[in-house]
Amino acid sequence: MSKDPNWRIIAPVKQQIYFAILLSTLSAIATVALLVAIAYLVQALLQQQWSTLSWTLISLIVLTIVAYVLRLQAFSQSHYAGYRLEEILRKQMSLHLGQLPLGYVTTQGAGAISKVMQDDVRALHSFVADSTPLYARAYVVPVLTFAALLWFDWRMALLSLVILVCGMIMMSLVMRNHQEMNQLYNTARENVNTAVIEYVQAMPVVRTFDGGQKSFKRYEHALLSYKEILTRWYRESGPAARLSMLILNPLPTFVILLAAGSYLWLHEQISTQALVASLLLGTGMVEALMPYMSLYHLIEKSKVSATRILDLLAVPALPQPELTQRPEQYDICFEQVNFRYNPQQDLVLKDINFHVPALSFTALVGASGAGKSTIAKLLARFWDVDSGQIKIGNVDLRAMSSQVLMSNVAFVFQDNFLFFDSIRNNIRLGLAHASDQDVEAAARLAQAHDFIMALPDGYDTAVGERGTSLSGGQRQRITIARAILQNRPILILDEATAFADSENEALLMAGLKNLMQGKTVIMIAHRLSTIQHADQILMFDQGQLIEQGPHHLLIQQNGAYAKLWQAFQQARDWHIDISSDPQPASPTTSAALQGAQNHVS
Repeated sequence: MSKDPNWRIIAPVKQQIYFAILLSTLSAIATVALLVAIAYLVQALLQQQWSTLSWTLISLIVLTIVAYVLRLQAFSQSHYAGYRLEEILRKQMSLHLGQLPLGYVTTQGAGAISKVMQDDVRALHSFVADSTPLYARAYVVPVLTFAALLWFDWRMALLSLVILVCGMIMMSLVMRNHQEMNQLYNTARENVNTAVIEYVQAMPVVRTFDGGQKSFKRYEHALLSYKEILTRWYRESGPAARLSMLILNPLPTFVILLAAGSYLWLHEQISTQALVASLLLGTGMVEALMPYMSLYHLIEKSKVSATRILDLLAVPALPQPELTQRPEQYDICFEQVNFRYNPQQDLVLKDINFHVPALSFTALVGASGAGKSTIAKLLARFWDVDSGQIKIGNVDLRAMSSQVLMSNVAFVFQDNFLFFDSIRNNIRLGLAHASDQDVEAAARLAQAHDFIMALPDGYDTAVGERGTSLSGGQRQRITIARAILQNRPILILDEATAFADSENEALLMAGLKNLMQGKTVIMIAHRLSTIQHADQILMFDQGQLIEQGPHHLLIQQNGAYAKLWQAFQQARDWHIDISSDPQPASPTTSAALQGAQNHVS
C-alpha cells in the first residue's frame, strides 16, 4: 500500500481517478496535436497548398472538439469520484465512530470530530476533483511537447528545455521550506479560527465582565501571528517565486524562442513550419509547468486532511465478545477496579470495590474530580478498566456486546441533548415503534405532559437546535420521559437536578421518582437533600471509596460524609441580609461555604 496518505485514502475510487487521468492525458495529446496542426496550417497558407489547408482545418476542428470533450469528461469523472469519496468516507467514519468507546468521542469533542468529517473530507474532495486532471497537464504535456519539438527542431527543443529547467530551479527554491512554513501556516490559521469562535460565542460573558478586551487581545494576537507567518513566507519565497513566474510565463518564453527562432529562420536554418511549431509548442511546454504549483499546494493541503481522517479510522474499536452474554439479574459489582484515562496519567480510580443490590438506590457523593462521573461512565463502558472487573448480574461488561449493555442501562445526564425534531420524536428516540399513547404516558410520568400541551403544536412542537426553545428543566423532563419509555432495568442519574430552580426541581424529582420505580438506580448527587433516603451512599475522595452506608449511619460515624452534610446544611441556610450593615464572614462560615462549594458544586 502506498505510504502517501492521499493515495491511501482515495483507494475506494482509484479506478475512477485513473480513468479521469487517462481522459486528461488523451486530452493533452489532442491539445499537442492541435498545436502541431496549427503549424501545418500556417505552412499551407504561406505555400498556398489549398488541399493541405482543407484537411488541416478539418483536423483542427476535430482535435479541438476531442480535446474539449475529453477534458470535460476528465473533470466530470474526477468530480464524480470526489462526491463518491465524500459519501464513502463519511459513511465509513460514521460506522467507525459507532464502534469506538464513548469515552473517546466525549474526550475528543464534537468540534474536532465534526471538523474531520466535514472540513477534511471536503478537502479530499477538492484534491480528487481538481488535482487529478492536473497530473496530466503538469507531467504529460511537457513530455509530449518536448518530443514534438525534437521532431521539428532539436535546437529549439533544447532551448525550451533550458527555460523549463531554469523555471524548475527557481520553483524548487520557492518550495525549499514549504513543508515547515505550511505547518506554521496551518497552525496559525487554526488559532485564528479558534479565537474567532471563542470571541463570538463568549461575547455575552466577555462584554459583561471585561468589555471584550481580553478575548479581543487573544483574537488580535492570533491575527498578528497569522500575519507574521504570511509575511515571513512571502519574504523568504517572494523573489524566487516572482522570478519563476517570470521565466515560466508564456510571454517571456515566447520572446526568447521568437528571437532564437528568427535568427535561425533568417539564416535559413529552420523552416517556417518548424518555427511556428516551436513557438507554439515551446511556450505550451513551459506554461504547462505552472499547474504544478497549484497541484503541489493541493497535495500538501490534502495530506494534512488525509492524515487526520486515517488517524480517526485507526482508533481501535471497542472490543466486542464473540458470543455475547446477557445478565439475568441487575445487581452491579465493582471488584478491585483501577482506571486511568491514558497510560501517561496517574490512576483516577484506585482499587474500587462495592456492590449495588438489584432494585436498590445508591448515591455517589464527593468533591469535584473525586471520580463519581467516571464510575458512572465506566458502568456504561465509555472505557474499559485497566484492571479489575465491573459486573452486572455476575456478567462482566466486556462479555456483553454494546447493544446488550445499552439495552440494560439508561442514562439521564446533567447536560441533556435534544435533536432538532418534534418533542414526540425526541421522547421516542430509539423506539420508533412506540405508539403515541406510550409517548404521552411517559411524558405524564415525567411531569412533562402539561407544559407540552401548552405549546402551540403540543407533542409535534419542534424543540429547535439542541432543544434551545425549551428551558433547562423542560429539556430534562423530556429526557426523563425518554428514559421512562425505554424502561431499562438499570438507571444512572448524573446530577439530573443540578441546574433546576425550586419549581422545576419539584417536578423533576416527581418525574425521577416515577422513573426509578422497579429499577437498580445509581445517582450522582448534586443536592444532598435528594439522597437522604438512598439505600446506600458511597463517598469518594481523590479516586478512592472512603465511606459507604445509609445516610443515618454515615452521619453517626462523623466522618467525611458527615462533614459534607454539615457544610451542605450551613450553605442551604445561608442568606443575604440587606437590612443591616455588612459584616465580615466568620472563619467558620467561610470554611463551611468553601466546603459546600468544593463538595457540592
